[in-house]
Amino acid sequence: MTKTPGSASFMGDHAEGAEGAGAASSSAASEPAAVTGALPEVIAPDEPTRAVRPGGSLRTGFILAFISYGLWGFLPLYFAAITPTGAFEILGWRIIFSLVLCLILVTVTRTWKRILATFTNRRVVLTLGLAGGIVSINWLVYIIATTTGHVLEASLGYFINPVATIVLGVLVFHEKLRKLQWLAVGVSLIAIIFLSVEYGSVPWISLIIAGTFALYGLVKKNVGGRVDSLTGLTFETAWLFIPAIIVQVLVQVIGGGLAFGHIGGLKTALLVGTGVITLVPLLTFAGAASRLPLSYVGMVQYFNPIMQFLVGFLLLGEHMSTGRWIGFGIVWVAILILIVDAVRAARSYRLALRASRRAAG
Repeated sequence: MTKTPGSASFMGDHAEGAEGAGAASSSAASEPAAVTGALPEVIAPDEPTRAVRPGGSLRTGFILAFISYGLWGFLPLYFAAITPTGAFEILGWRIIFSLVLCLILVTVTRTWKRILATFTNRRVVLTLGLAGGIVSINWLVYIIATTTGHVLEASLGYFINPVATIVLGVLVFHEKLRKLQWLAVGVSLIAIIFLSVEYGSVPWISLIIAGTFALYGLVKKNVGGRVDSLTGLTFETAWLFIPAIIVQVLVQVIGGGLAFGHIGGLKTALLVGTGVITLVPLLTFAGAASRLPLSYVGMVQYFNPIMQFLVGFLLLGEHMSTGRWIGFGIVWVAILILIVDAVRAARSYRLALRASRRAAG
């Protein structure tokens, strides 16, 4: 996603989307990260204020958000269309062409000064390198899932990602959870145990996707709002460029040869387009995150796994046994609990904010 990110996503593609948000307007109040109840570390980890633009920008924000999550939701169809290309080769081309497209956009937008300024900050550069390594694992597992008939497991990973983010917040930052958040964590754990019994093994694809995306958001927290989405992805893919070249060489030498150029013009074009389908939803999500309150962004993040689930079940015809329906249903109950908690938290925050404003005159 992804992603942004919040969500995320980021959801293995979109975690850094909100970094491009600007300063909040004078009438817009800052929202606490905990309002989302899901992606506090992914959406906007360190922003003291929140850009919520008035008027038609709110509508534009929703449009951009649904474009982002819609594109991420249909990624399984995109990767499935590139088969029989192997997952490692797809990942390699995705990294390479994403970097090429990033460099083109940096040149077109004349933001090389921003790249150079970031390059002088060793800590940020190293952090983005670590983030790139984590997101590459997320991408690889997601590609494997979508090209081997496990789209439903991938969607499950993004359904439980908000819970994974919450757990990381508790373990790493010692955050205190509200009662409903604890309940959601417990319900999700029951779902994972139930699905493990149903599958006959632990749903590793789902857990790795959820865990790496949550960890990606945790690492990106350390760069906060110091880099925008384009700059972040440029550095992350730059770190991965040499490993991607090595992977392609290994595929050519010991993996039976590269599929690129030997699978027809359309599929070869789709491989080139992996850069586009990586960058476009990320940038549209950045635009959405700069226009929407955190609570709204936290809600629309669920559009991505819902789309993936529908694609896997309705379009790709993956099987859903009675046991899997029950397991997914338990996960959806956990999500509903998070949504209720987020709405309650947002309402309480607004009431407290109004009371403080009245007290201040």
